[in-house]
Amino acid sequence: MAEIIQKDGTWVFDGDALRLTPGQDKNVSLLRRELGELLVPLAALAGISFEQGKKSGRLRLRLRDGADPLLHAAGGRLTEPHDPYQLLVESDRYGVAEYFVDEVRNALLLDQVPSGPVDAYLLPGPSVPLSVSAGDGVASFDGERVRLEWKWQAEDAKSAAGPRTLPLADIVAVEWQPTIGLENGHLRFTVRAAPSKVPPKYDPNAVELWGFKKDPLMALVAAAVQARLPHPAARAALEDARAGEDTSTPATAPPAPAAEDDHDALLRRLRELGDLHRSGVLTDEEFALAKQAVLKRM
Repeated sequence: MAEIIQKDGTWVFDGDALRLTPGQDKNVSLLRRELGELLVPLAALAGISFEQGKKSGRLRLRLRDGADPLLHAAGGRLTEPHDPYQLLVESDRYGVAEYFVDEVRNALLLDQVPSGPVDAYLLPGPSVPLSVSAGDGVASFDGERVRLEWKWQAEDAKSAAGPRTLPLADIVAVEWQPTIGLENGHLRFTVRAAPSKVPPKYDPNAVELWGFKKDPLMALVAAAVQARLPHPAARAALEDARAGEDTSTPATAPPAPAAEDDHDALLRRLRELGDLHRSGVLTDEEFALAKQAVLKRM
């Protein structure tokens, strides 16, 4: 077992998983404190590094693409103090940090963990229910529906419409954008059959953020919703299947003979879809639609 204890937090590695606990220091961000302890399975890791500085260093974990709904929802926009996969290390603990890195790297090599993307989330995302008040609204999520309530600072169009309740089944995407410079951030939900292109300030499915202390907490709401939406790999498979269905030969035209290699590729695609369905990434409806599209192409 390897362990490193710092003011910024404590990381423990037992050979199978890393336990990341945020510290109690006043400099630890509100997002990390609210997120709490994380258990990161070894299979979710793509790598680990340690960067030394004159006064302090930094341990960094690199997760495999698609492993964590928080990183996916944030889109790489979590700034340094809010990133739970970084740990500040004091100069007198550099040796411990280097030993920690060696232990994790050796385990990755021994278990032959690939560094490529995954087709299912390996972390559960923030626990629910949760509610965050920031910017011009309050966003709450109970695992089944999102509720948006407006503060007095919200635009009249939002206030006049009243609170919004969005069932999870109606949400197709969620986006969190932090405030950058003079550009305000937002938490926006894309709703099925009703996409909106208006600025978040006027969008009834978006909370506008102004760069205040609690704004990053909206990333937790985004991550909790993202964890319950279809995984990006499943969405890509479904879009490929629909694209294949759109470009399939019309029913009135005689089917063109498929080349042998095309036939093999379609068989492989069927096997991949079956694996995604068995692992729960694709629902019964999504699997049936994708399978039908592949069979039509065959």
